[in-house]
Amino acid sequence: MTEAKAPLTDVKTLVARVAETNDFADLIAHVPYAKFIGMQVNRFGDELVFQLPANDDNIGNPVLPALHGGVIAGFMEMSAIMQLMVFMQTSKVPKVLDFSIDYLRAGYHKDSYAECHITRQGRRVANVHIECWQTSRKQLIATARAHFLIE
Repeated sequence: MTEAKAPLTDVKTLVARVAETNDFADLIAHVPYAKFIGMQVNRFGDELVFQLPANDDNIGNPVLPALHGGVIAGFMEMSAIMQLMVFMQTSKVPKVLDFSIDYLRAGYHKDSYAECHITRQGRRVANVHIECWQTSRKQLIATARAHFLIE
């Protein structure tokens, strides 16, 4: 008999378990968009590297083929939210106040990666800088800046 996944009732407990075990599957399972695009997370010490595996459903331009810009932006936004949740041990999901993205080059149909840096953290607002690349960190496909309401 398969065990049904319990509904999310306590974000803080889920985030603490993720931070302790480094198993992000449960957190991703509770974030529908992250699950839909196939997002994954790898932890290297105090750094999180988010991965968006190549997926035909994420293609926006089949001629190149290239990722849809909305998928890239959503992936980067979800990365920043998860970064804040894990490192700040939040009890609620941070809410986006502002999100600004710069597309630097086409994101082709291959694995994409993102890394987030919390540039400022106050009591109620956090600023995050996000970088996204595919083959080389030196050749970014997009950068973003986001402000989040944290409570």
